[in-house]
Amino acid sequence: MFKSGFVGIIGKPNVGKSTLLNYIIGEKVAITTYKPQTTRNRIMGIKNTDRGQIIFLDTPGIHKAKTPLNKYMVKEAVSTFADVDILLFIVEANAPFGEDDSSIIKSLQNIQVPVILLINKIDILQREKLLPLIDELRHLYPFKEIIPLSALTGYNVETLLDVIWNILPEGPEYFPDDMFTDSSERFLAAEIIREKVMLLTHQEIPYSTAVLLESFKEDERKNLIHMRATINVEKNSQKGIIIGKKGSMLKEIGTQARLEMEKFFGTRIYLELFVKVKKDWTRDERTLREFGYRTKS
Repeated sequence: MFKSGFVGIIGKPNVGKSTLLNYIIGEKVAITTYKPQTTRNRIMGIKNTDRGQIIFLDTPGIHKAKTPLNKYMVKEAVSTFADVDILLFIVEANAPFGEDDSSIIKSLQNIQVPVILLINKIDILQREKLLPLIDELRHLYPFKEIIPLSALTGYNVETLLDVIWNILPEGPEYFPDDMFTDSSERFLAAEIIREKVMLLTHQEIPYSTAVLLESFKEDERKNLIHMRATINVEKNSQKGIIIGKKGSMLKEIGTQARLEMEKFFGTRIYLELFVKVKKDWTRDERTLREFGYRTKS
């Protein structure tokens, strides 16, 4: 019997949703950083085995949104509730419940699909605290299962997959069995660049950055992909930080992004980076749409 279905991954920012997705798929399909709100779009990862096909949907962190960009991110996440067969709700072992978690619980009240609660990062939790924590959380919602795990090390991830397989119905193969994401190469390249900006810069810079891939040209004869990308920021001062002294920061962003892309794409990369100011773009609905932040209807 071939099983298949869609599984949404939800939770507040920075609880390990993308780390879990990457571990399960075995490929880096979603960028990860230690900073909250790294994921802005819904990212698909496809798990293919002899038992069937699980399509995971990684979502932006659900939080109290104020700017149009943040409201878009939350809408992307919440819209997933209606599109899946199972929801994975991730909380942190060392900070399991706060205001954002409580609001997620409220939004789950009318959900008809099974919800599995994942207590992530248990590798940093004292063992004697785990059972009381599980007992406390089980009273908050009728979860199908509560599974402690570590998305970083993979501890108990196989247990999670077994639970998912047991719940999923018999179904078709939605995607070819050699496909692990529906994200385009252009999207993945832009996300890698944005990840390096997030990791290398501080304060408001990561959250004021959008990367647009202007060109993506393959030269098979030279085993080379030529890319040209623009890093958009909101203020001139941010542009100066991204460029750095004598271009040092922009060069480092480009070097780290290029090296990771070469590993991912399995070919040489020639990357050109530019920085442009798009004033207050995170608050402008029209510019958000231009940058690809459109909620799927």
